[in-house]
Parts: sequence; C-alpha cells; structure tokens
Amino acid sequence: MTGAEIRELLRAVADGTVTPEDAELRLKMEPFEDMGFAKPDLHRGLRQGVPEVIYGAGKTAEQISAITEKLIESGQKTVLITRLSKDKAAEIGDIKYYETARIGIAGEFPEPDADGAIVIATGGTSDIPVAEEAALTAEALGNRVTRLYDVGVAGIHRLLARSEDIMNAKVIVAIAGMEGALASVIGGLADCPVIAVPTSVGYGASFGGVSALLSMLNSCASGVSVVNIDNGFGAGYLASMINHIGVRERSGGGAERG
Repeated sequence: MTGAEIRELLRAVADGTVTPEDAELRLKMEPFEDMGFAKPDLHRGLRQGVPEVIYGAGKTAEQISAITEKLIESGQKTVLITRLSKDKAAEIGDIKYYETARIGIAGEFPEPDADGAIVIATGGTSDIPVAEEAALTAEALGNRVTRLYDVGVAGIHRLLARSEDIMNAKVIVAIAGMEGALASVIGGLADCPVIAVPTSVGYGASFGGVSALLSMLNSCASGVSVVNIDNGFGAGYLASMINHIGVRERSGGGAERG
C-alpha cells in the first residue's frame, strides 16, 4: 500500500465510511515487497508486533544490504540480522556487528519497553555465543536482559548465588550443552516460564546437542519449554513475546520477525 493509499484510507476512517477495525484489517493484509530474489514482509510488525528479521546465512552481503534498506525505507526502525558472518558484515556497511552472537543490527537500538526482565543463563562459557544471540535478540526487541553466564550444575553454588535474579525474572532462557541439566534446575527454582536451549557443546556422546535436547524435553520441572539446538534467536524472540504480554494488553498492539 502506497503512502497515498494509506492517506486515503485514513480519510475514509475520519469521515466514517470505513471503520477503524476494517482499516486495521486492510493494513494487516498488506503483504510484501517483491524484490525478485526476496519478498520482505513489510507489515509483520503490524500483524505480529515484531518486524521482519533477516536470516543472514546463505544470503550474499548485497542481498542482505538490499533487504535491510527496503525494510528501513518502509519505516522499520530496527533491523536484526542473524547468523551473519564477520566478512559479510564488513561488506554491508552501516550496521553494528556483534561477532560473538553473529548478529548485525541496522537502525536504532530500542530502549526497553517491557516491564519485566529476561534472564539469560548458561551452563558454561562455551555456551555464550548462543546466549549472546538470545540476549541481543531480546534487547533488540525492547527488553531488559540480565546475563548469568557459567552457572552450570558442575558448580551449582554459582547459580544459587544469583537466586534473586532468578526469582525476579519475568522469563528465563536456560542454555546448556553436555547433559543439559541446567534447564531442569532453573525450572525447579523459578516461578516464571523457562525456555530451554540445548547447545551443540559437549563430548562425543552428546551427539552435537541431541543429548541435551532429549534431557530438556524430558525435564521433570514444570514450566519448561524447549527450542531447537543452538537456536538462541528463537529463544530470545519467544522470551520477548512473553515479556511483552502485559504491554500488548495495555496498548492493544502486537510484534515482528523476519
């Protein structure tokens, strides 16, 4: 929908020939921009509350740059680019690149607009790349994040020393490889949803994260959900949705992804 068409629609709302609800529906149904090699979803933020996110792996730097520019032109204030290599990031230009998380961010970095805090906890230091993907995703979507790194069950006192952070969290992302026990332990302490992320960290019998995945799926702690192996983005995104539930209820709005 062009700017002129949107103005015409708004005038119709103003003069009463179109209801606000019908106008909202028509805006939500506006689909995408056909760029030939990509079809960015320009109204995902309107429909879902979070805008399009770019998956960088498999795309060229030129493609990523063009999609990013199109999203910003359409009014998207923050563009999150996941699984972005350092070499591609250097070619893209005006973005901030976070090498550990393999994330690029174009545009504004938003201030937190949710009431609660998201806790990101890892079993070990080796899990930090996945944790940073989750943390930066959540921060780019407007959340306060508390990082608890290297608090795994091999030294449980390290986690218990941060009990206050666990108890005050609105949602917790528990990230671990090896046997993946961290999610169950946190699930038994917290009164909020826990999102478990198995990582591919571990020795041979960990099967590239399958061992941690199965442990987390079989957790006896209630309130634990599980995303895919190494999927920090998915965990950070889901945590943001949970953390923004009250905000959406107050504003009547939604969220975005891409």
